[in-house]
Amino acid sequence: MVAPVPHEGARVLVSACLLGEPVRYDGRGAALADTCLERWRAEGRVVALCPETAGGLPTPRAPAEIEPGGDGAAVLDGTARVMDVTGADVTTAYVEGAQRALALAQTHTCRYALLMDRSPSCGSTVLYSGHHDGRRRAGEGVVAALLRRRGIRVFAPDQIADLDMCLRAD
Repeated sequence: MVAPVPHEGARVLVSACLLGEPVRYDGRGAALADTCLERWRAEGRVVALCPETAGGLPTPRAPAEIEPGGDGAAVLDGTARVMDVTGADVTTAYVEGAQRALALAQTHTCRYALLMDRSPSCGSTVLYSGHHDGRRRAGEGVVAALLRRRGIRVFAPDQIADLDMCLRAD
């Protein structure tokens, strides 16, 4: 198999789990089967990263959520924490993973990111409640917040058509 030639246009930072890599908290992937994503991979536009593992967390790991009332921006500002289901504070690993995601995106000139929604790192529109009860709420994770602060446009998997339009216009 021939490796794709790096694309001269915009690149996309993509949650590694969406590419099927077994890096989620439960040790599984969450492969997103989409022709746009396959085309971007073939074009060399995709830069993959799991911020949780980049931040030093193991796979598998205890599920974590941003505490109630907080979001990724609050975590970055030091006014909210990321807590796992056992009660352990894993905020430092999530902030470290976000910083590594930003550094990778900047190194590869990613202007866009496709991130797994509901994650305390990657969620871009939806998070879990913070009570570890399965309920959801609007919000963004730590990586999504940091990337947006630095001008990188963040998309959830259900927004992939919008991201594809941006890349085609680039």
